[in-house]
This record gives sequence, C-alpha cells and structure tokens, in this order.
Amino acid sequence: MSNQEIRPEAQPLIDRCIEEKTKDFLEIGRIAGLNTTSDCAGADLSGANLSSVNLSGVNLSGANLSLAKLNGANLFGANLLGANLFGTDLNEANLSDANLSDANLSEAILSRAILSSSNLRGTIVSNANFSYAIVSNANLSHAILSNANLSYANLFGANLSEANLFGATLSCATLNYAIFNHANLSYSNLSYASMDYTVLSAANLRCALLGETNLSKVNLSDAKLEKARLVNNLGISEEMKLDLKQRGAIFEDSHDNNGLTILNR
Repeated sequence: MSNQEIRPEAQPLIDRCIEEKTKDFLEIGRIAGLNTTSDCAGADLSGANLSSVNLSGVNLSGANLSLAKLNGANLFGANLLGANLFGTDLNEANLSDANLSDANLSEAILSRAILSSSNLRGTIVSNANFSYAIVSNANLSHAILSNANLSYANLFGANLSEANLFGATLSCATLNYAIFNHANLSYSNLSYASMDYTVLSAANLRCALLGETNLSKVNLSDAKLEKARLVNNLGISEEMKLDLKQRGAIFEDSHDNNGLTILNR
C-alpha cells in the first residue's frame, strides 16, 4: 500500500465535490480549485457514493476507497497505485489503462467491469468478483487472486505470471493467449474455459479441475499436475494422456464421483 499523504487543504475540496452528487467530478473539482492530477492522492473516499462519476485520469494513488460505490464510474487511465479498494463496488466500471498495482481489491465487486490493458501487478484481489469482466491484455503478474471469482471473464492475452489463484473460479473464462507462468492455480476451477494457446508452463495445477476444456493448444510444460482432474477433455492424444498421468493427473468422465466439482482441500 502507498504511503501517499493528501495535502491538508485538499480533503475539504474533495468532500465538496462528492456532496455535489454530480457525475462530472473533474469539472466540479476544477471549479472548486482542486488539482485532480495531484490533490486526490491519499484522499479519504471510504464509503463515498461515486456511482457513474467521471474520474478518468484522476490521481487516486494511496487513496482510501474502501466500501465506496463506483459502479459504472469512468476510471479510464486513473492512477490507483496502492489504493485501498476493499469491498468497493466497481460493477460495470471502466478501468481500462488504469494503474492498480499494489492496490487492495479484496472482496471488491468488479463484475462486468472493463480492465483492458490495466496494471494490476502485485494487487491483492482475494475473494473479489470479476465475473463477466473484461481483463484482456491486463498485467496481473504477482497478483493475489486466491478464491476470486473470474467465471466468464475475458482474460485474453492477460499476464498472470507468478500470480496466486489458489481456489479461484475461472469456469467458462476466456483464457486464450493468457500467460500463467509459475502461477499457483491449485484447487482452481478451469472447467469449460477457452484455452487456445494458454501458457501454463511451470504452473501449479495441483487438485485443479479442468473439465470439458480443449487442451490441444495449451502449454503445460513443467506444470505440476498432482491430482489435477481432467474431465471429458478434447485435444488430448494418447501420448499426451500418458504423460499427464505420469505427472499425477487424474482422468475421469463427468459421471465419475462428483462430476465437475473440486476435490476437498
């Protein structure tokens, strides 16, 4: 988290902008004498209602936005480096090209949000909801996404190298060309995910569930597959099947045991 401190006289100006309940935060900020490229850094916006507000390009590095309502907000290109977004509602928000590195997004709601080309390197995103979000070409390397919900999310070309996705749900997600080098995907659910040219080299897939996925174009070199469950997968040759079995993978059909459910941890 950032140690950015707000200029003392800036916080009252920010509070005035919020009280105006306008969607054009930038214009009201200028009228109030607020420099949005610097004065909002380190601000306390916890619990604020900023739904559908235009915050594009605003510097909110180190700001406290925990439990704030930012659903439908425009945060295109915003700087949220090290910001606290714990439990924040970002449903359908536009965070394209935003800098969220080292921010705390634990338990945040990002369903149907747009995060294309955003920077989430090292971000804490545990238990967050990314369902149906567009996260294409985003940088999520070293991010902590344990138990996050990424079902139906679009992660096309995203970089998740060395990310922690323990127990994450990626069912029906688009993972084409995504990179998971050395990522921790143990106990994750990848059922029905689209995985053309997905890179899982040296990833930890222990006890992960890969049901109904086509693995013909997936890079699984040096991946850890102990007790990983492969159910009704397409694109697996007999040679590949033997190799994956030797590495600890379990092959079954959807009628075996619990079908497409995760093994007990």
